Amino acid sequence: MPFRLFKRLDIPDVVLIEAVRFHDQRGFFQELYKRTDFLANNVPYDFVQVNVSFSRRGVVRGLHYQLKPMEQGKLVTVLRGRIVDVAVDIRRGSPWYGKHVMVELSEDKPLLLWIPPGFAHGFQALEDSVVLYLVTKEYSPSHERCIRWDDPDLGIPWPMRDNVILSEKDKRCPSFRDAESNFDYPL
Repeated sequence: MPFRLFKRLDIPDVVLIEAVRFHDQRGFFQELYKRTDFLANNVPYDFVQVNVSFSRRGVVRGLHYQLKPMEQGKLVTVLRGRIVDVAVDIRRGSPWYGKHVMVELSEDKPLLLWIPPGFAHGFQALEDSVVLYLVTKEYSPSHERCIRWDDPDLGIPWPMRDNVILSEKDKRCPSFRDAESNFDYPL
């Protein structure tokens, strides 16, 4: 089996997945996604777009999401470096509304994080990092929204708070209270 673990986090819709790496004298082989294993573990999504980003140490990307009908689920992993990855529940009526989960992902461990639709997503690069994420719907600029990364109402304990590098767009994100959302629980 290419996946050793499907672990539900404190917000049970967000799933940490441990893949199996097959090592030999050449290096290793690892599967990132296998539809049958994901369906068997109640992660019933297929992917339509694959993204990769390079982020320098200190970069924060997010917190991003897309409104319905272009809402995205994301499967995130790190190819190089180390990040903290964050998912914030933005589904009105959810018992976890406004709560977050945070996981460290790195090239040293074969971990993937499944973030379903209805969550804002972001990460901080703890070192120069290459992040790969598969998404369930294509990027749609007209549906894209964001929430301020350091909103005190969310209380996300980002490990690096000084000298954070943000895009111009992320500098203008609204607070959680002011962010537009069209997600209800259950989705």
